Amino acid sequence: RLGLERADTAEKALSVIVDLLEKYGQGGNCMESNMAFTYHNSFLIADRKEAWVLETSGKYWAAEKVEGGVRNISNQLSITTKIDREHPELKEYAKSNGWWDGEREFDFAAVYSYVNTARMTTSGGRYCEGYKLLNKHKGSITSEIMMEILRDKESGINMEGGFMTTGSMVSVLPQQPNLPCIHFFTGTPDPAR
Repeated sequence: RLGLERADTAEKALSVIVDLLEKYGQGGNCMESNMAFTYHNSFLIADRKEAWVLETSGKYWAAEKVEGGVRNISNQLSITTKIDREHPELKEYAKSNGWWDGEREFDFAAVYSYVNTARMTTSGGRYCEGYKLLNKHKGSITSEIMMEILRDKESGINMEGGFMTTGSMVSVLPQQPNLPCIHFFTGTPDPAR
């Protein structure tokens, strides 16, 4: 929200978020119940001209500029070796903890989450399913198709059960500055309603 308030481009919003992250860190309970549940955050940040993916691990972060095609995020790190901006101590911190040897190519998702990044888009799970659904419609994604994807329960994108999806947002950002941006938000806890 502060990125939206304080910046007029996606890249400036990215800077706002990482500056706040480095100054204050992240935290806070992700559930309304008494059970303590926290996790690191990922962001899709877009304006009319560009888009970024920002993923965090504690105060450390990596950002990837989206150059085309489709891109999704979920409850896992997905930035691998294409890192366009990063925390200044990202690699050194990983090296000092023995997570990365400094020799092989640096893979943010693999180093900071121990994920087999070669399997991210082929194994089950929300990230993989979102990747498949977006690629199925690549080149012809409309706001209606995006809403269908966000309502999809079979894929796990729209979760139900112990953890539930509580909201979704679809934005239409025309590149022509004379056309208005349109934002759709769910009005109920379950995006399928």
